[in-house]
Amino acid sequence: MTLAAPLSPAYSALHQRSVTDRDAYWAEQAARIEWETPFSQVCDTSNPPFARWFVGGRTNLCHNAVDRHARDNPQTQALIWVSTETNQERILSFAELQREVERMAAILQAQGVGQGDRVLVYMPMIPEAIFAMLACVRIGAIHSVVFGGFASGSLASRIDDAQPKLVVSADAGSRGGKVVPYKPLLDEAIRLAQHKPASVLMVNRGLAPMDTVPGRDLDYAALREQHLDAKVPVVWLESTAPSYTLYTSGTTGKPKGVQRDTGGYAVALAASMEQIYAGKPGEVYFSTSDIGWVVGHSYIVYGPLLHGMATLVYEGLPTRPDAAIWWQLVERFKVTVMFSAPTAVRVLKKADPEALKRHDLSSLRALFLAGEPLDEPTATWISAALGKPIIDNYWQTETGWPILGLANGVDAQTSKFGSPGVPMPGYNVKLFDEATGEELLGGNQKGVVCVEYPLPPGCMQTIWQDDARFVKTYWSSIPGRQVYSTFDWGIRDADGYHFILGRTDDVINVAGHRLGTREIEEAIASHPNVAEVAVVGVADQLKGQVAMAFAVAKDSSRLDDEAARNALEAEIMKLVDGNLGAVARPARVRFVNLLPKTRSGKLLRRAIQAVCEGRDPGDLTTIDDPSSLETIRQLVQAPR
Repeated sequence: MTLAAPLSPAYSALHQRSVTDRDAYWAEQAARIEWETPFSQVCDTSNPPFARWFVGGRTNLCHNAVDRHARDNPQTQALIWVSTETNQERILSFAELQREVERMAAILQAQGVGQGDRVLVYMPMIPEAIFAMLACVRIGAIHSVVFGGFASGSLASRIDDAQPKLVVSADAGSRGGKVVPYKPLLDEAIRLAQHKPASVLMVNRGLAPMDTVPGRDLDYAALREQHLDAKVPVVWLESTAPSYTLYTSGTTGKPKGVQRDTGGYAVALAASMEQIYAGKPGEVYFSTSDIGWVVGHSYIVYGPLLHGMATLVYEGLPTRPDAAIWWQLVERFKVTVMFSAPTAVRVLKKADPEALKRHDLSSLRALFLAGEPLDEPTATWISAALGKPIIDNYWQTETGWPILGLANGVDAQTSKFGSPGVPMPGYNVKLFDEATGEELLGGNQKGVVCVEYPLPPGCMQTIWQDDARFVKTYWSSIPGRQVYSTFDWGIRDADGYHFILGRTDDVINVAGHRLGTREIEEAIASHPNVAEVAVVGVADQLKGQVAMAFAVAKDSSRLDDEAARNALEAEIMKLVDGNLGAVARPARVRFVNLLPKTRSGKLLRRAIQAVCEGRDPGDLTTIDDPSSLETIRQLVQAPR
């Protein structure tokens, strides 16, 4: 599909070429990285739905992210680490980063870690975590980063699936000034796991006491001293060799190990840094995510470094010591490109508005947001508050980089708040009817957002050690089609812009009407006294399902008594009626001080739904504040 105005002709032509002249386009993009051996085939599509990119080529992620810049621009800053939790900072040049990575690589090799071995990284947001990731890909080991603080049971399941030879961890992390001990969680996880890692490398931050297991646990600081002058050459890998696995939740409850390749990932990220994020070598990129998530892999660790940018790594909250901390960092380090999540922006929306005006943001060219749909009211608010372009983008752990966005690095494009944008290069995005498999070609028709085979480079190769699950889960859900399903509803307007309406499994069927929770949330969020909202479908004997909304008010003083709460609820109901019609009106709007979220800021909608229906909400090991879910339980059980 050729993309229509207001897209620039330059981008429309580039995208069309990336789909119709795929091999020539990606061969050009591959020149963005260095290859030890040139590839002989751009894309091997002989075994759909699998795709093998840059076949025959040999390269190395660490060489491209670190060594070549240390060679050409050794004193250019590469890693800026700031912790408001421990009041520590560290800034490393590319040359200094290379030395630290080689020291870490030497430690791993001394423990017998080699090409193809797995290393599980269970770490807070500290430089050593990034050293470990880069050291793994340097020597051809496969890293599997697990979000720091995961509970022991969840960690054990990942240990059993990845079967790491070595685990890298730390004594503790810190959140909001509260120490979170990691070592007891890790010890218990190893006890629970059937697979027992041979070694555990511990970084002692001095935050929490920890017991060590003789013969298994190793002290990073002591071993680093032994390898201060280590020189560890990169291991040149086949482009198709796995670089890492990253676990994402599955409908069966068993985590899915998303497997990424080496060469395709490097090429895709390098291209995205210029085309999508318009970054320039020597500048500073600030992603507020965590290395435990895909954004952290792609746009804290690998993307900026591949492009010769410094990556700003932050350990701390967006509101501590105050709500201006992010903007203080932007001013101080001259950040040009920033990446965050809509949830974080909504947190700031409830803080002192003056915090957004306290610092000089002249260096910042744009704020990118992803991780969940960006509602129009939030986008409008932060755009006005910062006076900077706010650019949504949409992608998944599985894809590794944006499916939908705006490629302003190719040519200026028009943002539409509420839409993440248009298909990015290489993504042949289509909408299909979930029941019939019919492609929906008209404007504003709701369908499942899918990508035609093959997925572009950088996307998942398969599920770790489970090709059959990869095919069944992602390529078999649309009748009569072998297309990659995002499992998200979407519509496309006449200009080619896509709007994401929520997960296909979060659709509410109210008396035969199919409603996306995303649509109802956006209507409610437009109320001037709503800061955040979550809408879930709850089983109803009469209607099949009804919508249930839970909202956080900006001004809670308006909710001091029942009459005030009822009045605000009525206002919101009227607003939904006006925006979507009475059929979309929630059965109730309940007001809470906090919505249940993971520690990375994602709303736990399925857990809310389970509580509303009196079911077990399942694994809540990543919930930030368990009391938030208990409050909802009490509200739904209370008599009207």
